[in-house]
Amino acid sequence: MKLNKIAALLAIVGLSTSAFATNGYFSHGYGMKAKGMGGAATAMAVDTFGGANNPASMVWVGNRIDFGADLFMPKRSVSRQGSAGFGGIYNDSVESDSNLFLVPEFGYNKMLNSSMSVGVTVYGNGGMNSDYNDSNGIAGTNFNPALCGAAAANMLFGCGKLGVDLMQLIIAPTFSYKLNANHSIGISPLFGYQRFKVDGLQAFTGFSSNPNNVTNKGYDDSTGWGVRIGWLGKLSDTVSVGAAYSSRMHMSAFDKYKGLFAEGGDFDIPENYSIGIAVKATPTLTIAADIQQINYSRVNSIANGVSNSLLAPPTDPLGSTNGSGFKWRDQTVFKLGVEHAYSGNLTMRAGYNYGKSPARGDTLNDVTFNILAPGVVEQHLTLGATWTLANKAELTVSYMHAFSNSVTGPSVTGLPALLNAAPGTETLKMKQDAIGIADGGKM
Repeated sequence: MKLNKIAALLAIVGLSTSAFATNGYFSHGYGMKAKGMGGAATAMAVDTFGGANNPASMVWVGNRIDFGADLFMPKRSVSRQGSAGFGGIYNDSVESDSNLFLVPEFGYNKMLNSSMSVGVTVYGNGGMNSDYNDSNGIAGTNFNPALCGAAAANMLFGCGKLGVDLMQLIIAPTFSYKLNANHSIGISPLFGYQRFKVDGLQAFTGFSSNPNNVTNKGYDDSTGWGVRIGWLGKLSDTVSVGAAYSSRMHMSAFDKYKGLFAEGGDFDIPENYSIGIAVKATPTLTIAADIQQINYSRVNSIANGVSNSLLAPPTDPLGSTNGSGFKWRDQTVFKLGVEHAYSGNLTMRAGYNYGKSPARGDTLNDVTFNILAPGVVEQHLTLGATWTLANKAELTVSYMHAFSNSVTGPSVTGLPALLNAAPGTETLKMKQDAIGIADGGKM
């Protein structure tokens, strides 16, 4: 593959649209083969997505290139019920209008010799997107007429359209080295790019340390870095194990939203790590399992309590170190996949992925801001297949269904700084489907 073609593919992946991912805001898997196996990939060496899964795997895949795309289809709705503020006029329900996203992926690997390889993986880490364009608003009123004029209120009491758009793109160059015939290590510097905007949060400007940098500022960009390291060991002809660790990615602040996110616009990508095993149960059947830990709680803008900035008087305004966040907990994700070589030209896959929602709804600090980002799905079922064509190229497809799940918890409308009324409850609901296709093979 010529370098100019590789550069063109990188550019295509760089145009990845925003999506709301499936394990919190991470994807359930990286690489179309892993996506067909519930995301299990830490102990597998089947494609060039080691930069996203386990860098140590790349030295085992040879000279190879992969590129593909997912059509991601989330369905999200939110509702508020039982709130007594202003006679209950802020009780409402609305669905997000944005339901189709294209999520490309790309990987490349080059063997330097029989023991060393270099490559690159380019992938969308995840993101969050919602678009609540309720044309009628809530009972034709608003929470902040001084800012909104006659515009109808949205679900978070602001003006008109409510929604958030976060995209995360990561470029992961890789170096992988065989320690001996059965063990390898690898490293991937991680270079990240984020793009973000939010609309409709005018009601919260009075709770911010920078009220002019809370909402409706258009897109802002953020860049940063981190590192992923990995190990892969073949314990026998039938058993492989792997482990990978990704540091927290330190991202530059969103200056346009320094009055919204904690620590002056900070939105780092959390530390995460995984262990995995792959067992060749028969000559044609492989079973793989991963456990992944995502430490959302170590990023203040994600983990801080929703009500932190909404007390009266506010001691931790939005944008401060302890300013309101999404109150996401750490997430442990379990991934199980099977791969069956049906014939020399056809391999079939299936998988299951489970991670308890990082947004829980068990306290007043959980739900309200998650109207923007209702990442509450927990169970995923996946299918996939690869056809080896006459020219030895591989055509891979995958399908994922995330079963509908909802989270209900007390609304912040009962706080004294807001409506100070019977709070009622808010419910976040989500389900997802994704269909993907990829082309790849040896070079």
